Amino acid sequence: MKVLSVVGARPQFVKLAPIAAEFARRGVEHVIVHTGQHYDPMLSDVFFADLGIPAPNTHLGVGSGSHGQQTGAILGALDEILAQHQPDWVLVYGDTNSTLAAALSAVKMHLRVAHLEAGLRSFNRRMPEEHNRVLTDHAADLLLAPTSVAAGHLADEGLSDRTEVVGDVMVDVLMTVRDSLADPAAVLSRLGVDSGEYSVATIHRAENTDDPVRLHAIVDALHEVDHHVLLLAHPRLRAKADAHGIPLAGGSLSVHDPLGYPDLIAAVSQARGVVTDSGGLQKEAFVLRVPGTTVRTETEWVETLDGDWNVLVEPGPALAAAASRPRPAPTDAAPYGVGQAASAVTDALIGRLKRQ
Repeated sequence: MKVLSVVGARPQFVKLAPIAAEFARRGVEHVIVHTGQHYDPMLSDVFFADLGIPAPNTHLGVGSGSHGQQTGAILGALDEILAQHQPDWVLVYGDTNSTLAAALSAVKMHLRVAHLEAGLRSFNRRMPEEHNRVLTDHAADLLLAPTSVAAGHLADEGLSDRTEVVGDVMVDVLMTVRDSLADPAAVLSRLGVDSGEYSVATIHRAENTDDPVRLHAIVDALHEVDHHVLLLAHPRLRAKADAHGIPLAGGSLSVHDPLGYPDLIAAVSQARGVVTDSGGLQKEAFVLRVPGTTVRTETEWVETLDGDWNVLVEPGPALAAAASRPRPAPTDAAPYGVGQAASAVTDALIGRLKRQ
């Protein structure tokens, strides 16, 4: 079996890691195409090194641009790559422009498409990611759902016959990285924080960074949290804050560059809490049993909301209050699996191929 993976952004590199390792273990021929959607080294190439992912076979170098420009550039570049490799499966990950472009290119060339992390829904049609998810799911031949809730969404859309629940590959890599951490204290020392005394914050979504009033309210709220908040500042956030004239550091908030994935997990695992608008990080925090505060009106990972382990807030005083809340009651819930999703994905790809 030959599988061609298309990735282009940080969460996809994390998801790729356990898939690439499982494919190598089981002798699956694997071609990796990096679209270059994220071009900052801390958000791209470093993840391949940190997570032991083989170097991409092809790097498209698309870079930034509007949704139309980015999606179109990837779509145009992939046709030749797919024609050259003729894989049994084109495997797409998550909900980025790279995901949608790869799915469209493949189906128009009559190649089988499998969507990893299928069935997630925010039901917010203002989010470009929501359209990417829905369109990819309806184009794909195999829908690899991470949870029963995601599978239920696909059933509601008439896609149950294409769906298999495999668990969440993010949990696979998260558990591997967590168990391999040699000395989280060294990371904390470098960041200038003490275990259990700080929160990690990341803010990058356009709805939070592009509106100066909203971004100002987020930053002001983080200044007011009752403990130290370490903001890992995405390049988009820095650029928008500079453009809006909003100083990031102040009060409880200090600013640091983004971290490689192992260092990020080390920092989160020792944190008092996480404040984010990222889909992946709110889930990682939940699995690590670190309380999350998500600066959005909805989440695709509704399971994290159980027991107050994750709360959804708007910018302003509610954000500061949520980030300062006491630790929730303990939970042993494992809705995202126990770290065997990559094996289940490989089984599904092989099984469906044999039946077609």
